[in-house]
Amino acid sequence: MDVRSLGCLFVLLTASAGWSENFVPLQKYEAADGLNAGDETSEDARQCLVDLSWKPVRFEVTVQPNEHPLDPSIVRFPSPRPSGIEVNDLVALEWYSAKNEKNEVIEAPAVIVVHESGSRMEVGRLIAKAIHAQGLHAFMIHLPTYGLRRPEPTKDKPAAELVFNIMKQGITDARRARDAVAVLPHVDARSISIQGTSLGGFVTATAAGLDRGFSTVHIMVAGGNLYELVLNGKREAGKLRETLAEAGIQGDQLKELFAPIEPIRLAHRYDRNNTWLYTASQDQVVPPHHAEALRKAAGLDEDHQMILPADHYTGIVYTPIIVQEIAKKIRRELSSREQKTP
Repeated sequence: MDVRSLGCLFVLLTASAGWSENFVPLQKYEAADGLNAGDETSEDARQCLVDLSWKPVRFEVTVQPNEHPLDPSIVRFPSPRPSGIEVNDLVALEWYSAKNEKNEVIEAPAVIVVHESGSRMEVGRLIAKAIHAQGLHAFMIHLPTYGLRRPEPTKDKPAAELVFNIMKQGITDARRARDAVAVLPHVDARSISIQGTSLGGFVTATAAGLDRGFSTVHIMVAGGNLYELVLNGKREAGKLRETLAEAGIQGDQLKELFAPIEPIRLAHRYDRNNTWLYTASQDQVVPPHHAEALRKAAGLDEDHQMILPADHYTGIVYTPIIVQEIAKKIRRELSSREQKTP
């Protein structure tokens, strides 16, 4: 075959593979589950942990680097609690990498960001970008059936019968995400935190009780007593109640289904020194007493709860202040551990 023919063959192969001059090859890393629930004296908590735990294994983490400097890289890894739907069972994270003044990626702590219930995940992305602007690595996880994990049959919203399995999967995915990002280059594995808003706040509140895997925990406009919230709630909670009722899920059945994902069952396991709540005083979706119930169950001091003079939606204007506080707490926690290390 002559040079001209080889050139033509190369063009055909690269075209069929979808290559371009901006193509960046997939990067692969090996990770291992670090989940360690430890000892638990509460029988109720033990039962909750059994339902949400999985056998630790080694697993592959892939990174598709961004082709444009303003786009996030995409991190993927297998869900520890597969649903049987292939596209849903490959977890996706948007990686907004920490950079210096020269736009070079730097070593820094990381934050797993768990988004709200909006299908476009706009609040999650806003918070991830704000954390990135603080010089930290931000990884916004796509919860089951969202974004890159959205199967065709649930394109608009999750089916009622999938709600509880989706929540369980999301909780376990958020915890495994900690071990997935720990093996990535430039991530300071000593400091990996988690932040969640609204729906993501409830996921975070339960995931944080599985073990002490996260350096710091930040729960925004969320709380405890999920069953009560859906039973009596308005807006999103009311819509969920109606959707579940249409599927025949109500009463005692509803209470039983919410029990495995109830944050209060595991709240006493939090690291009290490194867990914070951000509560909207006029929240009409997650009334403040739900956050207060979680705070008391966790034994958090009052200064570990920031009260925002806002409702569930207008609280977004405080994002810059909240993110600055999160970054400050992350760096303070890491510095404290460094000082204790001989």
